Amino acid sequence: MAAQNMPAAEIDIDDGLVRRLLADQHPDLAALPLTLAANGWDNAIFRLGAELAVRVPRRQLGADLIANEHRWLPELASRLPIPVPVPLRVGLPSDDYPWSWTVVAWFDGDVAADVTLTDPMVEARRLGRFVDALHTPAPADAPVNPFHRGQPIAELHSRVVNSIERLGDSIDAGAVAARLDRLTDVADWHEAPVWVHGDLHSANVVVRDGMISAVIDFGDITSGDPAVDLAIGWMLFDDAALESFRASAGAIDDATWSRAQAWALHFALLYLLHSADAPRFRRMGTHLLQRVVAS
Repeated sequence: MAAQNMPAAEIDIDDGLVRRLLADQHPDLAALPLTLAANGWDNAIFRLGAELAVRVPRRQLGADLIANEHRWLPELASRLPIPVPVPLRVGLPSDDYPWSWTVVAWFDGDVAADVTLTDPMVEARRLGRFVDALHTPAPADAPVNPFHRGQPIAELHSRVVNSIERLGDSIDAGAVAARLDRLTDVADWHEAPVWVHGDLHSANVVVRDGMISAVIDFGDITSGDPAVDLAIGWMLFDDAALESFRASAGAIDDATWSRAQAWALHFALLYLLHSADAPRFRRMGTHLLQRVVAS
């Protein structure tokens, strides 16, 4: 099967729309320079002046997810050792636009998928401490992610098998399936559900001057198995730095580490499936798949 495009926008978002939203609801910000910075799967990102950014959902799913950031990031941010995009202003639905949106701090730099870390060992320890600080017991009313991030390994196995079938001859399906079976033949997470980012990948980590400066896009935040977040280790680090990441990320047993690799396999295939118009995601998926299958 050929790769598909990234999810289509359900609403066309341009600077004119964002400018009208700001003028109507946050007029003190409306005259600042405004430029499109990125179109993600769920949100359009506009830089607003030198220090702010506007995140505007481009589809209903993104609108549902951004509400999780509004609710939970202000509570979580204070204990996290790397900056995160705490909402500074919240926009409400209007006649021009049907969903909530948000104004956050602008984090200067490049995403980790596009640059090299100056000292991967140091950054592995920093990112490990970040996930350890995040992975604390979550309350009963924590959001439930629609993509089942952090959920039981049996559910993940069936989803990865489906992705393998869909990608067909474009990958070494036999090798990937064999690796998947080994990685998922482990115990499930039986501790209390913990907070997880849910979409912690190398395009959601900002790097400035070779150092991680922010972790962004918490729309998929949920509770469950922390293994889903540990998958980023194979995206960013070689074997030596990967071990430093694991050692800094808390008490990670072998079963959790194996499930983390299974999540990395899932993400690799997902990126490849939706990379027809997204070269960065094709690059991320190709690198990650090779990394996990060979590890």
